[in-house]
Amino acid sequence: MNQADTAWMLISTALVLLMTPALAFFYGGLVRSKNALNTMMMSFISLGFVGVAWALVGYSLALSPGNDYIGDASFFFLKGVDLSEKGAIIPLTIPHALYMAFQATFCIITAALISGAIVERMRFSAYVVFITIWSIVVYAPLAHWVWGGGFLADMGAWDFAGGTVVHVNAASAALVAVIVLGKRQGYPSSSLLPHSVPLVLLGSGLLWFGWFGFNAGSALAASPIAGLAFVTTMLAPAGTLVVWTLLDWFRLGKSTAVGAATAIVVGLVAITPAAGFISPMNGLILGAIAAIPSYFALIIRAKTSLDDSLDVVAAHGVGGTVGALLTGVFADKALNGLFDGALYGNPGQVGIQAAAVVTAIVYSGAVSFILLKVINLVIPIRAEATDESTGLDMTQHGEEAYLHEGNQGS
Repeated sequence: MNQADTAWMLISTALVLLMTPALAFFYGGLVRSKNALNTMMMSFISLGFVGVAWALVGYSLALSPGNDYIGDASFFFLKGVDLSEKGAIIPLTIPHALYMAFQATFCIITAALISGAIVERMRFSAYVVFITIWSIVVYAPLAHWVWGGGFLADMGAWDFAGGTVVHVNAASAALVAVIVLGKRQGYPSSSLLPHSVPLVLLGSGLLWFGWFGFNAGSALAASPIAGLAFVTTMLAPAGTLVVWTLLDWFRLGKSTAVGAATAIVVGLVAITPAAGFISPMNGLILGAIAAIPSYFALIIRAKTSLDDSLDVVAAHGVGGTVGALLTGVFADKALNGLFDGALYGNPGQVGIQAAAVVTAIVYSGAVSFILLKVINLVIPIRAEATDESTGLDMTQHGEEAYLHEGNQGS
């Protein structure tokens, strides 16, 4: 047991938990005021339902010995997950229970990310059922494949803090949910504008702050690798923000605040799989490169009938994929990346990264589709048309984010 490592992981776990409320602010500001509370609740509710599901069964299925495809039941109901550093599937210098809690924060925010694609039209009760089951049948197996000694780890896939497990996974589920649910009323003919850009900026800033725990905490120690991940997490979004702003200037003649906030998130997403594997300068370059495909993916999507409300696919799907692939390109020579590796590098690693991304997309998409269809047989997943028109704050929660004239009370 190492006290410095334990202290750092306590801080990191708190930082990553903060990311879910931060995501609520980010998403909440991007929707219309009549749906602000509902959108924020879609993030906050994950702290409860997904957190409990993780403690009961998810952690064991994801990160217990098991086999190449799924963990076993040895940690169900946190049996054997105690204050010792022993018992986990990897060597630890921190309490096993703290490691479980740190991993719980990842599962919680991954499920919450999905909501950005389907806000303003999904029935809240159906959404809660979906993300709870999804965290068990989609997130836990995929986490096991990459981080639990599963077949993707055996294949040599690298994912330092969740490019594939978190972002590509969530984006694939989000895309399927968009297709199953359909478009919002009035999309794309009417303008569905953000109601509070300051909330969006607040959310993106808090996400960046929390992401230092997300990435640097994934070293699981107060170590030089944690320091490296911390620095790359600072530099990559900076590079993305610069390139995104330049693209806005060239295309629009002005830089937008929503664009800046989105750029920060894209940079954070892109550096996540590579954070502890690449040099600081390559981290900056990776962030700069990632801005381009995500920027144009967002523009292209806006010209289609696909109503990915808050562009989860462009930010997390495209950003996560680019980051995962560039991890194989820029990884330090000790890990045989393509550019910084031994003589002639290791181009095969890029192929392994691509195979892991495709696996995540196919599995998450297929199981999410089945899950949504099954839930819809029990609970209609689409909100009633009248509820959608009125706004989901009042119809799903009986509350409003803002008091309107005539509703102030006495």
